[in-house]
Amino acid sequence: MPLKILIFEDNVALRLSLKTLLMGVEGYTVAGDYSNCKNAKEITETIFPDIVIMDIDMPEVNGIEGLKIIKETKPDTQIIMHTVFDDDQRLFDCLCYGASGYILKNTTFSKLIEAIDTVQKGGSPLSPLIARKVLNSFHQEEKTNSYNLSKRELEILGLMVQGFSYKMIADACFISIDTVRGHVRNIYTKLHVNCGNAAVAKALKDKIVH
Repeated sequence: MPLKILIFEDNVALRLSLKTLLMGVEGYTVAGDYSNCKNAKEITETIFPDIVIMDIDMPEVNGIEGLKIIKETKPDTQIIMHTVFDDDQRLFDCLCYGASGYILKNTTFSKLIEAIDTVQKGGSPLSPLIARKVLNSFHQEEKTNSYNLSKRELEILGLMVQGFSYKMIADACFISIDTVRGHVRNIYTKLHVNCGNAAVAKALKDKIVH
């Protein structure tokens, strides 16, 4: 069954371009494209999308509000923010509300396809500039590890922030995927969160990794 994609983008030319390009990828179908998120709940309940490509700055109901609405309506929907904004607050808000990735609009189409693939494999893709901002934020202010994360857990949390999937973390740390899962469960418990996006958001907010 094709991967069902929704596009929320108020720039008509860009929205139609994305739709045309995505429809040309084998295994993808664009099930809908919209200029804002005012009907996001009804659209989600009708289409049950797998992936959403979400702009932030849209009229009436913007992408951050749309992100919250869609995650509340269908929590397993993977949402990739596709935006010109690279500021820390919007990035943090999107991660807190459950975005699976954060890609700048100057990213090539091939990189957007890679991001969709990464999300499908359990990763959290970030544009290089965004990844650098996340990592740099950890060096700007050293914070005591009050969550009692082990050295390995800190290492894995750092890789999660960079958008690594479980398999990529296992390869980087030379451990099994089951071992990664065990460490991630411990990280969730110690950070008092219940998903990877929330763990990344807390790591970013509290500068746990440095």
